[in-house]
Amino acid sequence: MARSKTGEAIGPLGRTPAALRTLKKFIADAERRGDLLEWQRGRAVLGYLDGQRVIELAKQLGKTRGALNRWLQWYDANGVDGLKTNYAPGPAPKLTAEQQQELSRLIEAGPLAAGYETGVWTGPMIGDLIEDKFGVRYHNHHVPRLLNQLGFSVQRPRKRLARADLDAQAYWLKTRLPEIKKKPRTVEA
Repeated sequence: MARSKTGEAIGPLGRTPAALRTLKKFIADAERRGDLLEWQRGRAVLGYLDGQRVIELAKQLGKTRGALNRWLQWYDANGVDGLKTNYAPGPAPKLTAEQQQELSRLIEAGPLAAGYETGVWTGPMIGDLIEDKFGVRYHNHHVPRLLNQLGFSVQRPRKRLARADLDAQAYWLKTRLPEIKKKPRTVEA
């Protein structure tokens, strides 16, 4: 890799016509996607290559000189790939793809088929099932996220009072509520 001259942040490889075309395409793509951070990084590098000073670019973009110097280093080391926003991948899943498919089959079969006495799944029950079948323990707060990833959704029963008078409720909803509900004001010309 060619080294940059003293006082220059970007070496000769980052200044070639092909590298400049790639940088301009990167900026246009970031603008089209509406990715402000990538656009700013690309514009800062392009401005630096056009002869602007880092301190001037920092003022124009509302960033610190340290941030711009870091972007220039990233570009010098990796080209436009160094300016892309990267997200941490997170930890590896505790269950393999095959185990997740098996869990989906167990859930679809129902809790009775899995040996539970109730006909409705709960989060802690599924957490226990995962631990029993696969030897992996999930926190109760993570079980709904795992179920969502598997394509399941949380179902909650509608609560209804056992001794409620359904006719009185229907009358109240259709007649009384509209009478007491705020009415929109009429605009007088």
